[in-house]
Amino acid sequence: MSKVVVIGAGISGLSAGIYAVRAGFDVTILEQHNIPGGLSTSWSRKGYYFEGGMHWLTGSSPKMPLNKVWREVGALQDNNPIELRDPLYNIIDENGKVLSLYRFLPQMEKALIEYAPEDKHMIKKMCRAVKDFTNFHMPVFDTRGCKCRNPVPVNLVELMKMLPAVLRVPYLTNTSYMEYIAKFKNKNLRHLLGSVIGYRYNALSFIYTLGSFASGDCGYPEGGSIRMANNMLETYKALGGKIEFRTKVENVRVEDYMVKGVVTNKGDFDADAVIVTQDARAAVDNLFDTMIDEPWVNTMRHEAVTEQNIFIGMGVKADLSRLPYCCVFPLEKPFEYAGCKWNELRIYNYSKYKEHAPEGCTSLTCLLIGESYYFWKAAKNDGTYKDKKKELGDLFIKELSKFIPEVGSDLEVIDVATPCTYERYTGSYEGSWMSVWEKGGKQYNYPQTLDSIWGVYFAGQRIQMPGGLPIAVYTGRQAVQFLCRDTGVEFV
Repeated sequence: MSKVVVIGAGISGLSAGIYAVRAGFDVTILEQHNIPGGLSTSWSRKGYYFEGGMHWLTGSSPKMPLNKVWREVGALQDNNPIELRDPLYNIIDENGKVLSLYRFLPQMEKALIEYAPEDKHMIKKMCRAVKDFTNFHMPVFDTRGCKCRNPVPVNLVELMKMLPAVLRVPYLTNTSYMEYIAKFKNKNLRHLLGSVIGYRYNALSFIYTLGSFASGDCGYPEGGSIRMANNMLETYKALGGKIEFRTKVENVRVEDYMVKGVVTNKGDFDADAVIVTQDARAAVDNLFDTMIDEPWVNTMRHEAVTEQNIFIGMGVKADLSRLPYCCVFPLEKPFEYAGCKWNELRIYNYSKYKEHAPEGCTSLTCLLIGESYYFWKAAKNDGTYKDKKKELGDLFIKELSKFIPEVGSDLEVIDVATPCTYERYTGSYEGSWMSVWEKGGKQYNYPQTLDSIWGVYFAGQRIQMPGGLPIAVYTGRQAVQFLCRDTGVEFV
């Protein structure tokens, strides 16, 4: 039985571990943190629970091919049924009127036109594009040359249904998200639509996301990211997989161009193959004695544009159930910090989730998306990191309390996580959790093997753009199929 070491117990590492054990390999996952999940994570502070890793799950719908993968790895079970949150986003304007973004397209179109009749033409045009993308989703394929016990059939009907969306791709990829939003005249409608994804993406990412919601996908599994990760961990352990927490891999040991194992802070682990699920962009520079000099690796080095965020979690001693789940508050003057500026605050309200806060209290979270890594890195180096986190927190609370007064008067805890926080706990490159697919940019999908070293496989969100949870679980599966192909083992 071949020994396999998986570096990282994030969603990709757990996926790879599960499939590798099922194929008969002797598998050990090494994780530097003390919990599973990687970037898909949550944590508690003073009785408040902050969901820091997932707001929706692509492939949550049984109609989606990826759903079968989530079920195979045990991520989705009876203990985390799917909630289809609706409405998705809600803007509360200066007059206290609520404008909502709904899943059901006719309802969304009607609500947007009633609020902004001056944008009727553009709203209808957007909704037609979104409708085309309700049939556009991530397919699941088997790796060529891998012997599979239960091969995935190619569904030509499914692929044909995607054609209307495919025809829209050139225009949408060559239009930025912000350029697309700017076509709407109503400023509050622009605020609402501009809060769906990160501002640096192309318009395709925006329309695809709305299409996924409208298709009935992208639900929220009860218990969030931690329950899903723990489900996968228990599935892995039940199959006989081994895991070592607080074990940081420092080096992949290579002899005569073949993997021999890894070196960690707890000693050496021998291995016939290593699956690297730590962020590949960081791993290729940090885990090998000799610089990896291969075309795809060099492309990744030059082309990776990282999506970063500052995460703010707040515990408020007040019941905020009067507010919807996701509130978008438009700002008259942009909120600026760490070299970034934001025109609206997108607040997630967990008042209906009783396990997130003490009785009568509310957990709130916010993602401030933007390139701030080097600001925080410099603050760490000059010793001002904690002071700047506090300064940001104070400024943020002052701004948000204009919309939610209880945040200013009844705040019990605030927790600020920067890209450096994510880097520290996960080893992610620039503390990022996705790659930005910019206007006019190529969608890079990288090979998962090296020509220069036998026995090294890569998986994780950086391997296929734009990344995220679906790419993490899928590339974990693919990495094991490459391993099975190379070793002549049947993929189960």
